[in-house]
Amino acid sequence: MIRRTALAALVALAAAPLALIQPAAAKPPSQFTEEDKGKLKQVETYLNGIQTLKSAFQQVNPDGSLVRGTFQLKRPGKMRIDYDPPNKNFIVADGHFVYFWDAEAKEQSNAPIGSTMADFILRPDLHLSGDVTVTSMEDSAGVLEVTLVQTKDPGLGRLTLMFQEQPFGLRKWRVLDAQGATTEVALLDPQTGVSLADDQFYFRDPSRRKERD
Repeated sequence: MIRRTALAALVALAAAPLALIQPAAAKPPSQFTEEDKGKLKQVETYLNGIQTLKSAFQQVNPDGSLVRGTFQLKRPGKMRIDYDPPNKNFIVADGHFVYFWDAEAKEQSNAPIGSTMADFILRPDLHLSGDVTVTSMEDSAGVLEVTLVQTKDPGLGRLTLMFQEQPFGLRKWRVLDAQGATTEVALLDPQTGVSLADDQFYFRDPSRRKERD
């Protein structure tokens, strides 16, 4: 099974400036107004409109350690996370599985995309309903924050998305996992609609490549 911290990194995307904002108390679904529902529809439309995305990122791990790297997304189903040196770990989603390469151990682990929280952003048709449940929503100081869980098993973890409202755009994802650990990653300069080569979204064992060389 993919390591817990690696899975969290797949879905924890954050912008540091937003961390300074103290939003209002979260509003539960029972209190959602028609305006709130309209904003959730805006979130769906925005996310479904992203076909490709590339960004430098800054990740804060549960133990407080900090790493940087590059995040690439090609919907549906494909994603890649490369960490900056000296960290040689990487994560790849090829449309079916998510692979984590542990450079220190020189081994990979994997899991079906559908069994990870990353499935939410990788699926071809994204909806904030059905197998995904919105548990709360906050809207304060120009930032919209939406918290989600898997409907069938909410205890697996909680995904929080934060959006800048003017202009509207994703600026933060935060994951609280089943063990109570939180991981965040800052998108430093996200670019959408960029050209991304398909061949980088397949797992290739670095140790085997060295053996061939």
